[in-house]
Amino acid sequence: MSDKKISIITTTYQDVRHLKKVVEGIKNQDYPRLEYIIVDGGSTDGTVEYLKELEKDFSYGWPEREVKWISEKDNGIYDALNKGIRMATGDIIGPMFDKFSHSHVLSDMVSVMEKEGTDGVHGDLYYVDEQDNPVREWKMGNTKTIRDGWMPAHPTLYLKKEVYDKFGVYKTDYRIAADYEFMIRILKDNQVRLSYIPEVLVHMFYGGTSSGGLKNYILSFQEGKRALEENQMKGAFFITVKRTLIVLMQFVKAKIG
Repeated sequence: MSDKKISIITTTYQDVRHLKKVVEGIKNQDYPRLEYIIVDGGSTDGTVEYLKELEKDFSYGWPEREVKWISEKDNGIYDALNKGIRMATGDIIGPMFDKFSHSHVLSDMVSVMEKEGTDGVHGDLYYVDEQDNPVREWKMGNTKTIRDGWMPAHPTLYLKKEVYDKFGVYKTDYRIAADYEFMIRILKDNQVRLSYIPEVLVHMFYGGTSSGGLKNYILSFQEGKRALEENQMKGAFFITVKRTLIVLMQFVKAKIG
């Protein structure tokens, strides 16, 4: 087993019921060296009380595990993620807002990164309903580039801490596409190498800022194009069209299946 420490970041606000589901999935991982960071936006629904109790029993038989948390007003999910990244002391950092597909996802991630000598790892995910039934699949593979409209599934993207140290964190002036802008920034010049695990790693509950109706899809298109332009990517409009078509095809395949 690797001696690398993983920092997992969860952001939350007024959603203690969902947070408890996320926590149970993390507890069930078989990787021992975990630092779990919860960034709460100042909830008043019992989240703080739950976090105080979580500090007492998070180790779940693994003495190397620990919990860190804060509860204070923030400026949205990307600001909250940035707070978590700055709190992180792990060798590898990743987000978790939903649930892992099985108990050894983190072990597999670290193993593949070490074997291939890469800076990060990503894989596929299912969007699922409340009953954990797949609605559609995010399966991008690893053979194309940002220019082809490709992007990793952000909830599966785990990176060495040094990537954030070198490239910075999320830009909080984006409402919906700061994760895409960040991925363009780190991947556009092939300075960051990723491993790809060709299997579903995360079950993501359907919804959120990037899947919330036509208005959000329009905003995602606009911010995606802007992210490409800010990173000096030529043909930003056409790259954004390609990315949009890839996402739409996931819906078509889901209906066919």
